[in-house]
Amino acid sequence: MKKLFVCAVLLCLSCCKNFAQQSSARFHVLAIAENGGHHIEYSKAAKIWLNKLAADSSFSIDYLENANSIDEDFLAKYQLFIQLDYPPYGWPAKAVTAFQDYIEKGKGGWIGFHHASLLGEFDGYPMWQWFSAFMGGIRWKNYIEGFAKATVNVEDRNHPCIKDLPTSFPIEKDEWYTYDKSPRQNVHVIASVDEKSYQPTSDIVMGDHPVIWTNERVKARNIYIFMGHSPDLFNNAAYTTLFKNAIFWAATK
Repeated sequence: MKKLFVCAVLLCLSCCKNFAQQSSARFHVLAIAENGGHHIEYSKAAKIWLNKLAADSSFSIDYLENANSIDEDFLAKYQLFIQLDYPPYGWPAKAVTAFQDYIEKGKGGWIGFHHASLLGEFDGYPMWQWFSAFMGGIRWKNYIEGFAKATVNVEDRNHPCIKDLPTSFPIEKDEWYTYDKSPRQNVHVIASVDEKSYQPTSDIVMGDHPVIWTNERVKARNIYIFMGHSPDLFNNAAYTTLFKNAIFWAATK
């Protein structure tokens, strides 16, 4: 009985500690990531990095592996939604409605990575037209399957997400998606990739190739960051600085 009592007390203290941490959090973040596939190593590394940042910076973070539980009430608990390599298709209708409302009304911020721009007809699902418009009216076209190193050039030095970043920085390995057109006319471009810097060289190019942008036509603070395939990105100081800046910018109204 004594052991049971001690266990009960410890469990209670643990619950109280978790509740206190949630209550004192500066803001609450929801991150969604696939639980398998070839992006899983990136998502695993992202969670380790995010958990440490959350602990060090006093915000809370919860994770989902699918969109099934998302609805308006669920999203109301969070000031920031991070889409970690989770595609914009296969979401249930209630999640689609809630997410669109969350973004259009500025109920919270959004950061999308890599797979979030995989727009088209995939796995038997139609293209989410609203999400395509949100991403600048684009449709996924192709990618560098063998990966390439490249240089990202910052275009908007004054954007808060670029604070403390150099004017250009290397990305050692990524797939470099191409789209049916540049989103530039419909979004505010923050950075683009120099396709001439690809190593090895590739003929899978766009010409004008934005890789970081924000859609200023919706109320929510939002930023899309293409780079998000390799877990090695979390050893890249420019990338982690960008990610951190994006969190604190997008989580505030």
